[in-house]
Amino acid sequence: MAEKETPKKPALARTVKDKWRSKHVYKIRAPGLFQHVELGETVATEPEQVVGRTLETTMPELAGSGDAGKAHVKLRFQIERISGDGVAEARFIGHDLTSDYVRRLARRKRSKIDLSVAVTTKDGVQMILKPVAVGEQRLQSRLRAELRHRIVEVLGQEAQGKTSPEYVREMLQGELSRVLAHGVKALYPLKKIEIRRSEVLGTIADELPSAEPVPAAPEGPAPEAAVASDDGPAAA
Repeated sequence: MAEKETPKKPALARTVKDKWRSKHVYKIRAPGLFQHVELGETVATEPEQVVGRTLETTMPELAGSGDAGKAHVKLRFQIERISGDGVAEARFIGHDLTSDYVRRLARRKRSKIDLSVAVTTKDGVQMILKPVAVGEQRLQSRLRAELRHRIVEVLGQEAQGKTSPEYVREMLQGELSRVLAHGVKALYPLKKIEIRRSEVLGTIADELPSAEPVPAAPEGPAPEAAVASDDGPAAA
């Protein structure tokens, strides 16, 4: 007599938890110096996971304009806190010039001077600036040393007379480079001088008391959002 097969119990359905459903989208807002414009979005399960994330954007993207004149200037922001309305508030932590732009500055047979200068603004915010100076021709060692000393001196003096928002505005709009060029002109008329990188070690005051914020965002559609991540700066 054939044995009856015992019917198999139906397998329990596995419950797959959708991780994305438990995540929330947080809009990222720039500080007052940049008119609190929206920088992008980031996702996280808990608000605490958002704090500390960084993102990067360019000057034209931040301003929402098609002007490519400042496309080589990349701005870096870091999320500092989540506001009461659920928006991630970011602070400005520095800027960089794109590597291809810096390479074009120093062509063959030109002398390049790289520095790293620590300055403190009138309101006590510390920053590290990394200027790059380019001469039209090869410079002697003594002249290079004198130019280095003068650049450090000018950057320090300018910082002491400006608040941190004023100093950042001057740096990003190119006015600080013009001040440097004028300051070293008596020693040697440099072909080009730029602040290729900055690092803000403190928190910059939200508002700019005596000048317009930078950059001024024109009316129109918002720029394409950048997405911040835990791994580092996100492409805008």
